[in-house]
Formats: sequence, structure tokens, C-alpha cells
Amino acid sequence: MSWTDYYKRRDALDSVLVRAQRDPAGPLPRSDAFSGPAELLLALHYRWTLKLTGALGVALSSDQDPVDAVSAAWRRTATDNPTLHAVLSTHAARYPELRPMVDAEKRTLALAAGLAEPHEPVDEITRVGTAFEALLRTAASPAAGSPVEQLIRRLVASS
Repeated sequence: MSWTDYYKRRDALDSVLVRAQRDPAGPLPRSDAFSGPAELLLALHYRWTLKLTGALGVALSSDQDPVDAVSAAWRRTATDNPTLHAVLSTHAARYPELRPMVDAEKRTLALAAGLAEPHEPVDEITRVGTAFEALLRTAASPAAGSPVEQLIRRLVASS
């Protein structure tokens, strides 16, 4: 990819996110920079991954409990990038091309939070990450975490 292509794709992603602010669940706009909506969503997910992994790296460098650090990083990334998060949340399930990246994100969350170990089966790590992400999406209080999130922290601490 040339620099011209890079900037064309970056500008197209920025434009999609500006238009999606009105209706993140609406139809994805067409762009000459991408072959179709799946490729556009893959590029948007890559952008999300860069933001999330950066936030995770910073959060995990503190003395904070890993579950709390990962929770705070995920919530902060979602709060700082609401349209990006909403577009991916509403469209990802419709495009099987995104499944490997979404599953990898869930595994990253589970491993970073210490809820799974790298030697465990990939399917199990993905299941743990799926459950953890569901908790992150539905937690009532970002500061205290949900009761289920608190239970997970206690279970991890006792193992």
C-alpha cells in the first residue's frame, strides 16, 4: 500500500465515522477505498484494536488489579470512541469476516485480565473473554463493577 492509499483509506474511515454519528446502526456507506462493507469493518476494527491495546498497555503498567485495569481501559476506549464502538458493535455479527478479529479481541481481554492463561485451549479463552466482555458492556457502575464482575475478581484471586 502506498502512502496515497494509506491516506485515502484513513480519510475514508474518518468520513464513515462522521456520517455514522447520526445512526451507527444504519447502512455502511460505500467507499472507493474499500472493496466492500466487510473490508471497511475490518479496517475499523483494526483502528479499534490499536486504541484498545494502547489503553490496555497503559492500564496494565499500573499497580491496579488486572481485572480492574482491563475493565477501565476497555470502558475508557469505548467512551472515547463512541461511534467507532457503536458501529462495530452493531455490524460485526453480520459479517463473518470479522469473527477472527472479534474473537482475538476477546482472548486479549481474558488474558490481559488474568482470567485465562495462554496454555489453555483457544476456545476456552475465547469463551472467558466473551463472558468478560459481556460484563463490561452491561456493568452498571464503572467504578465498582457489577456484582458478577466482583465475583469473577474473587474467583480469580482465590485460584
